[in-house]
Amino acid sequence: MSADVLMRAPIALLPVLLFLAGLVQLDGYKLVRLRMMFLLLVTGALAAAVSYLLNNLAFAHFHGSFVTYSRYVEESLKAALLVFLIRTRRVGLPVDAGIAGFAIGTGFAVVENLYYLAARPHTMLAVQVIRGFGTAIMHGGTAAILAMISNTLYERRPSGGLHLLLPGLLAAVALHTGYNYLLVRPALATLATLLVLPFVIYLVFDHSERILRTWIEVDLDSDVKRLEAISTGTFLDSPSGRYLQALRDRFKGEQLVDMLCYLRVHGELAVRAKGILLLRESGLPDPPIDAETRGRLGELAQLERAIGKGGLLALRPLMMATGKEIWQLTLLRQ
Repeated sequence: MSADVLMRAPIALLPVLLFLAGLVQLDGYKLVRLRMMFLLLVTGALAAAVSYLLNNLAFAHFHGSFVTYSRYVEESLKAALLVFLIRTRRVGLPVDAGIAGFAIGTGFAVVENLYYLAARPHTMLAVQVIRGFGTAIMHGGTAAILAMISNTLYERRPSGGLHLLLPGLLAAVALHTGYNYLLVRPALATLATLLVLPFVIYLVFDHSERILRTWIEVDLDSDVKRLEAISTGTFLDSPSGRYLQALRDRFKGEQLVDMLCYLRVHGELAVRAKGILLLRESGLPDPPIDAETRGRLGELAQLERAIGKGGLLALRPLMMATGKEIWQLTLLRQ
C-alpha cells in the first residue's frame, strides 16, 4: 500500500467514526454497549458487500436508472438490519435506534470508502475529503433517520407490521437522493450534510432523552404503587384490580391468578430495569444480573406461556404495553 493511500485513508474514514463516537457520548444512558456497537459496524460492512454484489448484478440486467436502483438497494439493506433490532426490542428509543442506525451506516461507509481508495488510489485529495466528510456521514445519517422514524412508529404500535418501516425508508431514500443531486456541486453537498444531519439528530436525541427521563419517573412510581398494592392485598380493590376481576367471564380462575402473578413479576423486573437506567445516567456501572433476577425472567416467560396471547392482550390496559415497556426488560437479558 502506497504512502499516498495511507495518507488519504484517515481523511476518508475518520470523520464518520468520530461522528459515531460523538453520538455515543451524547447518550447519557449508554444504551448501546460496546459489543453491540462492534457487531453493528460489522453488519453494516457486510451490507456494503452485499450491496456491491447486487449492484453489479443489476448493472448487467437492470434497464432503468441504475443510480436510483442502487439507492433503494443500499437503504433497504440498512433497513433490514434495523427492523430486526427494533422488532426484537434490542433497541427501544430514538436515541439507541439512531446510534444503531448510524453505526450500521458507518460500517457501510467504511467499506465503501476503502473500496473507493483501493480502486482509485490516485484520485484527487479533495474527492477523499468529500467522501469522508460528505458521503460517509450521509450513509450514517440516512440510516440513523430511518431508525429513529421507524422506532417512533413501532413504539406506538409494538405489534405493527413491516409497513411501519416504509416512512423511514422513504425518508432515507429521499435524503440519499437529495445528496446525490447536490453532488454536481460536491462542496455544497458536503456542507449541507454537515449542517443538516447533525442538527436534526441532536434535536431528536435531546427530545428523546427528556421523554425517557419523564417516562422513568412516572412509570417507576406507577410500578412501585402497583407492587405495593399487590403485596398488601389491596390491589383487587383498586380500579386495576376491578378490571382484572371483570375478566372472570373470559378466563379461568387459574389464568387470572397467573395474570396477577405476571403483573407482580413484570413490575419487579421493570423497577430493576429502570434502576439500571438511573445508575447509567449517574455514570455508575450496571449491577450484575444475579440468579434471582434470572429466575424472575424465567418465571415471566413461563407465565406468558400459561396466560397465552389472549391473556396478555387483556393485560395491556394495565401495563401500558408500549415499545419502551417491552424493551426495558432486554436490559436485564444482556
